[in-house]
Amino acid sequence: MTAEELLQFMGLLIFVVPPFFFYFLVIGLATVRRSFGVTKFYIRILLAAFEWGKQRVRLYEEQHDRSSLVAGKPIRLEREEGTNQEDVTEDVKTTSEGPTIDNRRSLQDMEHGFNLTDSMFFCKRGMEVIIEDTVTQRFDAEELSSWNLLTRTNTFYEFISWRLTFLWIIGCILRLFILFPFRLGLMIVGIGTLVVGTGIIGYFPDGRVKRRANYWLTLTCYRILSRAFSSVITFHNRENRAKGGGICVANHTSPIDIMILGCDNCYAMIGQEQGGFMGFLQRAMLRSEHHIWFQRTEAKDRLAVTRRIQEHIEDESKLPVLIFPEGTCINNTSIMMFKKGSFEVGGTIYPVAIKYDPRFADPFWNSSVQTLLRHLLNILTSWALVCDVWYLPPQRQRPDEDAAQFAKRVKSEIARQGGLVDLDWDGQLKRERPKLSFLLKQQEEYSRRIM
Repeated sequence: MTAEELLQFMGLLIFVVPPFFFYFLVIGLATVRRSFGVTKFYIRILLAAFEWGKQRVRLYEEQHDRSSLVAGKPIRLEREEGTNQEDVTEDVKTTSEGPTIDNRRSLQDMEHGFNLTDSMFFCKRGMEVIIEDTVTQRFDAEELSSWNLLTRTNTFYEFISWRLTFLWIIGCILRLFILFPFRLGLMIVGIGTLVVGTGIIGYFPDGRVKRRANYWLTLTCYRILSRAFSSVITFHNRENRAKGGGICVANHTSPIDIMILGCDNCYAMIGQEQGGFMGFLQRAMLRSEHHIWFQRTEAKDRLAVTRRIQEHIEDESKLPVLIFPEGTCINNTSIMMFKKGSFEVGGTIYPVAIKYDPRFADPFWNSSVQTLLRHLLNILTSWALVCDVWYLPPQRQRPDEDAAQFAKRVKSEIARQGGLVDLDWDGQLKRERPKLSFLLKQQEEYSRRIM
């Protein structure tokens, strides 16, 4: 080997060996659930950067408001599309003495009297506000109180000052060209290990060896995947974790919830049968454990699921069942109606509250808008995944309550612990029209108020 070839070989080793060593180090630490604390230190730096950016944005907004006040620019109230501007708004002009209203209404305008149709506009806007506040906003990304240096959450703050622009550019380079390739590699390793491992374990005969192998494999793979998202997960009250023969219920924000809970315990999962990449993972996981995937629209599937859950929880040697009773993903601000099916089978319920920190990433998956791969890509190119998980005390149905009341009580406990808004609306409103029973209930309530 010539000197030139030796130098080329040494250069190749310098560029190849350190990344591979770092990969093996991260994977090894994830396997034994150890960490050097680098991610937590990274989170502290991000919090300091967010706070500094928040101060810059606040200064910019104060200067902008002061400039508008000095200029005396007219401010006009928002107009409903298709209505006459003069009918619903008035000119408001800011002067040195303060805001003044230019009232040009004539006496003839006031003498026409009251007409029932005059109130329809306000009734319409009032109903729109109620629906927007309690339901519709729960299916959109959570609003942030301050900018988190991501353009997907704001489209103009990155250019309000050269210092903020420089910080934003550094952040883009860090996320897209340094962290993302490394995270993507870890994700491929984690998913590949899960798919190959479940395929091998699927050939094991049912018994203790198969259960232990599946338990070790899923914990390891989920912990590797959590490192791929730079996750910082804080588990509270771990003594309340679900045990064999129990049913674990949790609020649902994203399929990532499975990974979050899977880093601390192993579950048999029950959920909606999916297609695409999610369906591929479901079929892979089914080879090593008795998960239950079903079509919610098929009545016979629902009956079979209830029967299989009852059979599962009767055997305490089996894994606890993990269910998301909302049946869909909600945007990390609220918790919606729990389906009562999982509360009708008896057994012990282990409630779990999951709350993400939206400053570091948007964890909400809107399956009507995004594919799962696009959702994962958004998280991989975000700052990190930070969340808290609370294990609540086990619950059993009381003699004086039915399954629906039991489900509502457990939901309220999860909402209280996770700081979530407790709503009684069905999460399927994201895809379907409201049920007739809900409409009749609201009509009765409205009739009672006006009678």
